[in-house]
Amino acid sequence: MSRILETDLYLPVKTFLIGQGYDVKAEVGAADIVACRGDEEPVIVELKTGFSLGLFHQAITRQSVTDTVYIAVARGTGRRFQHALRNNINLARRLGLGLITVRLADGLVEVHVDPGPYTPRKSKPRKDRLLREFSRRVGDPNTGGSTRVRLVTAYRQDALRCAAYLETNGPSRGADIAKATNVERATRIMADDHYGWFERVERGIYKLTPKGEASLNERTAGSGQGAAESL
Repeated sequence: MSRILETDLYLPVKTFLIGQGYDVKAEVGAADIVACRGDEEPVIVELKTGFSLGLFHQAITRQSVTDTVYIAVARGTGRRFQHALRNNINLARRLGLGLITVRLADGLVEVHVDPGPYTPRKSKPRKDRLLREFSRRVGDPNTGGSTRVRLVTAYRQDALRCAAYLETNGPSRGADIAKATNVERATRIMADDHYGWFERVERGIYKLTPKGEASLNERTAGSGQGAAESL
């Protein structure tokens, strides 16, 4: 299969714009494509074989000339391209840019988003979850930018408190653990047993499993102090 060139996108995009009633010319000034229709604002299209940060930089620069700026890329196949397309549609929308894909096999041009002002919609549930996690988490146990490492969440901190109490006191009632550790959801955490640390002995009473003991030992070894103290 021959290598795709930016020039391969030009004719399909030009044909599409002509069909919309535009007069189209290539390489006018620094723009790949300029299209004009009557007294309307000119349309600028920047061509690239694929998505890149440089493409968005070019398009943003063209916004100093006109508000009607599109980026056009060759349409790929498979999940990877679909994922990239969704992400870049969102990015283009936030930047006030239009986004076009060109299927080179048959010249199909598809406009996924038109240029225009963007006001992001806020999600109150997401904001509430963020602030709730922030307020519940004790200290700052993680390092910003971490990847492929187990992160310490407020939920995990609460579970460790429950585990530390059981290690010291043996099988106990959830209500007693909640009162002693200030973990209001202690019984629910142990009942759900997300980490495999807890085992129900009888109604409302739980004990620590070998996996729970191992997790406390790992934390102690990693921090040089007891699990309860490190929280």
